[in-house]
Amino acid sequence: MGEQPIFTTRAHVFQIDPNTKKNWVPASKQAVTVSYFYDVTRNSYRIISVDGAKVIINSTITPNMTFTKTSQKFGQWADSRANTVFGLGFSSEQQLTKFAEKFQEVKEAARLARDKSQEKIETSSNHSQASSINGTDDEKASSVGPANTHLKSENNKLKIALTQRAAGWTVPTLPVTAWPPPCSAANVKKWEIELQTLRESNARLTTALQDSSASVEQWKRQFSLCHDENDRLRNKIDELEEQCSEINREKEKNTQLKRRIEELELELREKETELTDLRKQSEIIPQLMSECEYVSEKLEAAERDNQNLEDKVRSLKTDMEESKYRQRHLKVELKSFLEVLDGKIDDLHNFRRGLSKLGADN
Repeated sequence: MGEQPIFTTRAHVFQIDPNTKKNWVPASKQAVTVSYFYDVTRNSYRIISVDGAKVIINSTITPNMTFTKTSQKFGQWADSRANTVFGLGFSSEQQLTKFAEKFQEVKEAARLARDKSQEKIETSSNHSQASSINGTDDEKASSVGPANTHLKSENNKLKIALTQRAAGWTVPTLPVTAWPPPCSAANVKKWEIELQTLRESNARLTTALQDSSASVEQWKRQFSLCHDENDRLRNKIDELEEQCSEINREKEKNTQLKRRIEELELELREKETELTDLRKQSEIIPQLMSECEYVSEKLEAAERDNQNLEDKVRSLKTDMEESKYRQRHLKVELKSFLEVLDGKIDDLHNFRRGLSKLGADN
C-alpha cells in the first residue's frame, strides 16, 4: 500500500540552532510543501517536507509530541528521535490553525495505533507462553525461565534485523548454535516446539520484512513521482508567475493608456471649449468690424482735428514770439523813457531847490 498523503500545506521551514538551542536556522529559502503521510503497513504517521532533492523534514509523530503555537503565524514541535525542534512559518493564521488541528488528530490516531499494537503484542505473548508449556511442574520451573529469556533475545535480534532491513540493510543470519543444549529427553520435544515456533515467527518476520521492503520501494517510487510532480508543479508555478508578471505589465500599460486617454479627453474638452469661445467670438466679428470702421472714421476725424490744432498751435507760437519780441522792444523803450524821465525829475528837483533857495534869499 505504501504511504499516502492525507494533508498538505505550504510553509517556511526552520530548525533550532544545535549550538545555541535558542536561535532558528532557516531550512528552506522559500515556502515549501509540508505534508502529513500515513503508512498503512506500519500504521504510523509522518510529517515530510522536501526542498528540491533535499529532505528537510522527516518526523514520525508520536503520542508524546506537542505542537505549540508561538505566534499568530508560527508553530513548533520537538522531535526527540531527530534531536531537533522544527518550526513552521505560515502566510496566514488560518493555515496555522488547520495544521495544528491536523497535528492533534494525527497524534490521537498514533496513540490509538500504539495502544492497539501493545494489546496485540500482549495477546500474542500470552498465547505463545500458553502453547509452549507442556511439561511437568518441575520442568516448567526449570525450563520456562531460560526459554522466555532466549525468546526475548531472539525477538530483539529479529526486531533489530527488521529495523535494519527497513533502513536498507541485509538481514543477519540468526545463530542457531547459540541456543542452550537440551537438558533431557522431555526437553527435546519442548525445544523442537519452540524451534518451530521461532521458525514460524521468523517466517512471519521475513514476510513482514518483504512487505516492508516492498513498501519502501513503493514509497521510493511514490517519492520519485512526487518529486517529478513537484518539479512539474514548480515549472508550472514559474510559468504562471511569468504569466502573472506579463499580466501585471499589461495592466500597467493599460493603466498608463487609460491615464493618457483621460488626459487626451481633458485636452479635447478644453479644445472644444476654446472652439465654442471662438465661435461665439466669430459671431460678434461683424459688429466688431463695424465698430472698428466707426472708430477708424473717428480716428481720422480726430487726426484732422489734431492737424488743425497743430496748425493753430504753430500760429499761436508765432504770434507769441512776435508778442515776446514786441514786449522786449517795449521794455527797452520803457527803460530809455524811464532813464529820460529820471533825468527830467532830477532836473526838476534841482530847479525846485534853486527856486527854494532863491525864495529864501529874497
